[in-house]
Parts: sequence; C-alpha cells; structure tokens
Amino acid sequence: MPEPAYLRIVNELRNAITTGTYGPGDKLPTEAQLRQQYVVSTTVVKAALSILQREGLIEGRRGSGNYVRQRRRLTRRAHGRDVRTATGPTSPFARDAEAVGQWGTWEHESAHTTAGPDVAARLGIAPGDPTVTTRYRFVADGEPIQLSASHEPLAVTGGTAIEWPEDGPAVGVVARMDTIGVRIDSFTEKVAFRPASPEEIQALNLKATGSHVLTIERTYYAGDLAVETADIVLGPDYDVVYRVPVD
Repeated sequence: MPEPAYLRIVNELRNAITTGTYGPGDKLPTEAQLRQQYVVSTTVVKAALSILQREGLIEGRRGSGNYVRQRRRLTRRAHGRDVRTATGPTSPFARDAEAVGQWGTWEHESAHTTAGPDVAARLGIAPGDPTVTTRYRFVADGEPIQLSASHEPLAVTGGTAIEWPEDGPAVGVVARMDTIGVRIDSFTEKVAFRPASPEEIQALNLKATGSHVLTIERTYYAGDLAVETADIVLGPDYDVVYRVPVD
C-alpha cells in the first residue's frame, strides 16, 4: 500500500531536520514550493506542516513562512556521588542547567501515597505499599522546562532524615541516599516521545495544543533494590544528551 502523500512529506522533512539539512532557524520551502515538489494539493501540504508543528520541529511565522525551531541542549551527566564534595549544586537538574549556563530552580510538593501497579512494578514492591511522591516543576532562567513525579518506598526512607526529599540534609537522590547508608550504584532511563497532556501544556507553557513532550522513566538502584522511580517530562525545545563516564 503506497504511503500517503502527507506522510511522505512529513517523513522527508523530519529527516532533513534531524540530520541537519535544515538547521535551527532555517526556513523551509514555501507551501507553493512543496506543492510543486510533491505534486500535491494545498490541503496535503498544510496537513504535513501541521504535524511537524505539533511535534515541535517547526514553527510558523505569520506572513513569513515555516522555520525549524531553535532547540536547546540539556546534557544529563552520570549522577555520581562526588557532587556532595564538589563545588556547585548537588541537585542533578541544577547541575545540568548550570553546565549550559542556566540558573536552575524548582517547585515541589511531597505527600504520603500508596504505589499504583506501575510504580509498584518499577520499585519491586506490592501495589498499595506506602510511598512518598514528590511532584516537581523545574525552571531554568525563569522558564519552566521540566516536570517530574518521583516515588520512593517508605520501607527505605520512612522515619529517616530524608523521608521528605526536599527537607533533609542533602539534595538529589544519590546524595540523599548516601546519608542513610544506601549506596546507589546504577540507574535506568527509558526515553519516549508522546503528545503532551493539557496539564503538561499549561505547566510547561507550551505553545500549541498538539505539542509533544519527551519523557524519561528513571529508576535508581542500590544493588537489586529499587530506591526511587520517576517520570520526567521535558518540553519539545530540548535535546537530551547523555554523558556517562566509562569505568
């Protein structure tokens, strides 16, 4: 079955953007040029461009055309415990923002909760077991760029100085767990791309109702024990790059 014309345009333009043929700020061919190139109608061209706009790859400028959106890079470094003694923040987000010249702050709200089936499976506990859930909105230079919902089993942190993540002697999961003798030695991150929810659009000040977000499902381990799992959401203007040391 032949590929629909609008998807062919989407796929070829998306590939040209992701491979750098069209760089940040570059102007795309006009609608008339795309109609001529692909021998399609205006409706088909507009449908293709609309998809690229919803994906956060391009932006339309009234009276000027369509341009590749400027993207910013946020490098996620290995969350080593040496940050407790190094200069600078112990928060992974603040440290990553600082590395690209931004001032990172965050809002947070913690509560005692119980684990739903998905969180329980990721933490290796039973559904309904007690947890502490902390919801964050991270801000860089005054602009909201990241959301996170973090879950920790009370079997690990309950009754300790770090039961409430933002009220203890350290900031950041690795540094916090170290203070109670739980040594994190690995973490996993599962990355995906999906449409943004209405709540995420509002919280991240996204421009379009069809915006997409980058999601990271992260879980920290101390040996085989999962001590924290989080769902991280980033707006479409950010590329996430991993820098992990080789031991």
